[in-house]
Amino acid sequence: MKKISILLFAVFSSLSCEKDFIELQPISDMNVNTFYQTEQDMNQAVLSPYESLHALYDQPFIYMGEVRSDNTSFSWVPGNSKDMVSIDNFSDPLLSDNSFVLSVWNNSYNTVLRSNIVLDKIDGVEFTNPALKEQYRAEAHFLRALVYFWLARVYGDVPIVDHELSLEEAYVLGRSPIEEVYDFIVQDLEFAEENLPDSYSDVDIGRATAGAAKGLLAKVYMTMAGYPLKRGDSYYQLAEEKALEVINMEAYSLVPDYESLFDVANENSSESLFEIQYKKGGTDTGSPWNNSFAPRFSDNEVVLVGDKSGFNAPTESMSTAYAENDPRKSISMSDGYISDSDGEFVAEKYVTKYYDVSFSGSDNDNNWIELRLADIYLLYAEALVRQNKQLDVALTYLNRIRERARNSTGGGTVPADYPAFGTQQDFLLAIEEERRVELAFENHRWFDLVRTERAQAVMSAQQATVNGFDPGAWSDNQLLFPIPLQVIQSNPDKITQNPGY
Repeated sequence: MKKISILLFAVFSSLSCEKDFIELQPISDMNVNTFYQTEQDMNQAVLSPYESLHALYDQPFIYMGEVRSDNTSFSWVPGNSKDMVSIDNFSDPLLSDNSFVLSVWNNSYNTVLRSNIVLDKIDGVEFTNPALKEQYRAEAHFLRALVYFWLARVYGDVPIVDHELSLEEAYVLGRSPIEEVYDFIVQDLEFAEENLPDSYSDVDIGRATAGAAKGLLAKVYMTMAGYPLKRGDSYYQLAEEKALEVINMEAYSLVPDYESLFDVANENSSESLFEIQYKKGGTDTGSPWNNSFAPRFSDNEVVLVGDKSGFNAPTESMSTAYAENDPRKSISMSDGYISDSDGEFVAEKYVTKYYDVSFSGSDNDNNWIELRLADIYLLYAEALVRQNKQLDVALTYLNRIRERARNSTGGGTVPADYPAFGTQQDFLLAIEEERRVELAFENHRWFDLVRTERAQAVMSAQQATVNGFDPGAWSDNQLLFPIPLQVIQSNPDKITQNPGY
């Protein structure tokens, strides 16, 4: 079901200054001072940051979370795009004028701005239902926290913006320490989980829920426990507790078949905590991934309608990470396709997880699943293992993921359940590998490697094999992206660059 996307399009189409309202920069005096008068006005304002997530999830977040990792690469780039190559190839300098680095920054703060508008204006609006007012406020807190979680992991220290800024305020605002950024994220999510409903019906399906806030908070705590904050066991315990709260919610359960998770007819399923909603049909609310990930020079063998871009192509190590006959591989990716022209096999890997037939161009119906229960199961198991407690429970949840995979479409006798592990390190590596194949192409891999301090070992080896990278040239500066040059130039007295750029 795609309720929220349809409503979003209707909301923006109904406004007389559609482009100005969607971009919200600059904001007209009429919008700021006179628009937010009723509950319906505030509902439209709340939907605005949901809509702005599209610009982040369409491509840039994929480059940060997948292409930067050992999961995927670019099988084709337009011309000699240094902006793409430098994200993928650690031997190429990642420059501060990279267009994708700037895009993530600008579109993230656009979403923050839209969320802050809700929080700044809502107190002045009278609601007949006080709980609805708190729900809208909580949605804005959740969306702001989600974006700040990305900002913190991509850039490290970033400016904390908790209200609409005047020009004078903007020029004195610098980067906040990452500890403060994460504490800000936690505060937003704690408010959200207390004031969001467990579920919605009808047109509101797809809005943030209490389960989404709890799940994101579990993920945030896991990250705070690891690199770079290294808050350790106390935060692994917080992650464990919050993950278990999600697991115990009646609203969520693993879907029986892995393939059905990514079926456009089964979106917002019982496994889904939060999805970015898309709707094809020529309304600019469709998703691009089926076309973006298709081999550039394929014809109708991979996609039936629209473009083929060759982005986010699985690596060889991703292909071999799956156990033999693991049905998740054929559901998630392909090692190539049969050419229609000559019947020969073309060994060009591509992602199949987001298949749909485009309406036109790159206009598909796939939602982006940002949070799902399998992710929470694996985080819960990892939190327990890192505390070296309830290892039998951790193994049970790890094997529930394996069991679902084994019984999915195309399954066989593997992947078998994991036996008890001899060491904590073996257990953690198994969870790492299970997260890789279960959550492949969902933007988790790079950040998993960073928070567990496994990025140097994994990426140095992979880059040495694929791109001729000298492992001795590794620097932990590569764990963050540069602050965009344009941002520094706009406020050089307050916005400084990350080390190494």
